[in-house]
Amino acid sequence: MNQTLLLPHGVIQLPAFLPDGTQGVVRGVDAQDLRACGVQAVQMNVYHLMQKPGSSTIQALGGLHHMTGWQRPIFTDSGGFQVYSLLRQNAKNGSIGDKGATFRIEGHKFNLTPEKSVQLQMAYGADVVICLDDCTHVDAPLSEQVQSVQRTVAWARRCKAEFERLVAQKGLTAVQKPKLVAVVQGGGLPELRRQCAGQLLEIGFDGYGYGGWPLDSEGKLLTEMLALVRELIPPQFTLHALGVGHPANVAACVAMGYELFDSTMPTKDARHGRLYAFTSDPAHLRQTGEFFRYIYVQDEKHIKRNAPISEFCDCPTCQHYTLGYLHHLYKIGDTLYQRLATLHNLRFMMQLMAGLKDAPAIQKAPKRSLSSPS
Repeated sequence: MNQTLLLPHGVIQLPAFLPDGTQGVVRGVDAQDLRACGVQAVQMNVYHLMQKPGSSTIQALGGLHHMTGWQRPIFTDSGGFQVYSLLRQNAKNGSIGDKGATFRIEGHKFNLTPEKSVQLQMAYGADVVICLDDCTHVDAPLSEQVQSVQRTVAWARRCKAEFERLVAQKGLTAVQKPKLVAVVQGGGLPELRRQCAGQLLEIGFDGYGYGGWPLDSEGKLLTEMLALVRELIPPQFTLHALGVGHPANVAACVAMGYELFDSTMPTKDARHGRLYAFTSDPAHLRQTGEFFRYIYVQDEKHIKRNAPISEFCDCPTCQHYTLGYLHHLYKIGDTLYQRLATLHNLRFMMQLMAGLKDAPAIQKAPKRSLSSPS
């Protein structure tokens, strides 16, 4: 039986990869292109959207679904990662406090509190609302990790209170209301991860996410910590590996029991000339050896390549265009290359998720759903 996730704008088959349309667009493609690739849902970012095009504009244009022409589910990230990437990495960009975060970017000041993050996400029409969290790097010092967990739990409690207030105010039914997801922080410290997960479970949310940078200082997946968080979250809850998008890392996380993923990596790789190709039929995927390879479109050996990117791909690009033509488009800098390459890598990720669901080499996790514990 297929594992599914029921949301206001549709049903998602699990596991699922969500391309990041951070600023309201998956770069280079439109809603029709996404549907043609089999994309089930996209993830956007409230921090970026509140600046451009701005909250009043989004609401004037009918919310994210109407504005973007995408009528399937939309997840909205809270802005927690920007707390890490912009503020923790450079104090000149603003400050973090118990009340929330203050960003000073390009001469503008933005305040983001747990309440405001939830208010914006719900105003935008998100299907899944993610609680604002205090994100850290795994190598951050103990004092910073402890403070991160304390803030993340406190902010999650405030997010839930504001979420419930807005649901009641809007009179949303169980079918109409979005799901609320909390993020487990704690860096690379098992006890802090246990503490954070336990306190979030006591508050009660519809689902949970693995928070913090998922790679170590050498760029390797933090498999032990990811596995621990999956063990800490009861099997009835879907767990989102936030920011995980490398195909091999996605496969590893599916084997642990993670079912939701998002990343800019596949689309960014496409735009920069790195295309993905299976080494065998993805319908019979095995997690043994290298199940995919990279194709670097700029390589001179592809100049006269009169074949698709991959013989195993059914994307619109591989159905109608050759690798040689894509090489030409890339070399002349034509924007058509970005669209065609993005279509291919997105379709690869959709085929990967379908293959991982059925791969016999993967230990299946119990059936899960984003259901409220209350």
